[in-house]
Amino acid sequence: MRTYTAVIERCPDTRLYVGYVPGFPGAHSQGETLEELNANLREVIELLLEDGEPILDGEYVGTQTVLVT
Repeated sequence: MRTYTAVIERCPDTRLYVGYVPGFPGAHSQGETLEELNANLREVIELLLEDGEPILDGEYVGTQTVLVT
């Protein structure tokens, strides 16, 4: 079993949840609920892993607040 961290946002226009795994090319999806998004991400990652384990060229670190005046 492998674990990947996904970044999730909600599109203001479609209201869909959109997620991607940083540094994992092609590992992105969307869903109407967080559960649907998780299932969709799991499915796309499983398909991508059929080609072999990726070398992740990015790593999720966190979020940061930027003050602009």
